[in-house]
Amino acid sequence: MKLNADRIDEAVLALLHLGLHDGTRAWKSFDWDAMTRLHEKGYITDPVGRAKSVMFTEAGLRESERLLKALFAEPDK
Repeated sequence: MKLNADRIDEAVLALLHLGLHDGTRAWKSFDWDAMTRLHEKGYITDPVGRAKSVMFTEAGLRESERLLKALFAEPDK
């Protein structure tokens, strides 16, 4: 099965938003390849290192919130 890496990245970015703390930090407990791609796209700081979290860039924080709503929010009634 061939997976769409961009769609995976969108879901990971949205789910990172759920672990948001200290303003722009998020726990980095997702697939390393996806985390590296998100860093390369400019959404998060470099995930390689001893820290257990990464920081969102301004663009990453906006996009993660947008994707969280788009992918997982209940429709308004």
